[in-house]
Amino acid sequence: MLEWSKTLGPSYTVLRVRLEPGEEVWSEPGAMMLVRGEVEVKTTSGGLGRAFLRRLAGGESFFFNVFRAESPAEVWLVPGIPGDIEAIELHGDEWVIQDTSYLAHYGDVEVSAGFRGLRGLVAEGELFWLKARGRGVVWVNSYGGIARVDVAPGERVIVDNFHFVAMPASTEYSVRKLGGLKTLVFGGEGLVIEVEGPTTLYLQTRTLPPLARLLARFLPRHR
Repeated sequence: MLEWSKTLGPSYTVLRVRLEPGEEVWSEPGAMMLVRGEVEVKTTSGGLGRAFLRRLAGGESFFFNVFRAESPAEVWLVPGIPGDIEAIELHGDEWVIQDTSYLAHYGDVEVSAGFRGLRGLVAEGELFWLKARGRGVVWVNSYGGIARVDVAPGERVIVDNFHFVAMPASTEYSVRKLGGLKTLVFGGEGLVIEVEGPTTLYLQTRTLPPLARLLARFLPRHR
């Protein structure tokens, strides 16, 4: 039976996964902090195929690191940004995950590209999220804390696109703009996800674009 724990949360959370011989855990590249025991590490695309060629052309990697235990072992995994980690248990169902929020998975789980079709064309050039389905555990990470929001049947909520972390794939949703151009430029709000219950949402309490804009002010400018 899988054993795992979290430490140093919620701001700089570390995921610690304990493995028996023959067991393996998959993670995003660069997530490994520490390995105890005899562990074979390999890199694979995980069968994601052409769906990620657009991303690869843009300089982003969607390969996985696979840690397979050859003795009782422990693997420590961390996200690339400060924040928390949440476990989503899969029991044959499917979840949609923000691509930047995926950290790792364990078990009979398939992670694939989840296209949003026409609904996704407006979302800052993001044509897809990830989809995880099967039986096992998927760990997602956040920038800031992770909030679980249970949406009641018939209830509608609006979520900023950048605060989204994960939701069941069966969720009824649409992506649209919030307000007009003035709202986007002066109000700081732009694209949102409108969700109808019943469902469960995982959201992050901070977003990366404001941080990126702040850091850009201190970067040297080339003339």
